[in-house]
Amino acid sequence: MDYDTVRHAADSWGLVYLLVLFVGVVFFTFRPGSKKTSDEAAQIPLKED
Repeated sequence: MDYDTVRHAADSWGLVYLLVLFVGVVFFTFRPGSKKTSDEAAQIPLKED
């Protein structure tokens, strides 16, 4: 195995990893039931203790 082969494999698997991570974040954000959690998190800076 030379450097170019390893680099090509790392680039390909890195792309797959980032794609899976992106899809996971999008799914986590738009999953059913996340609106309440998102609204509560959006109000944190406005709360007065």
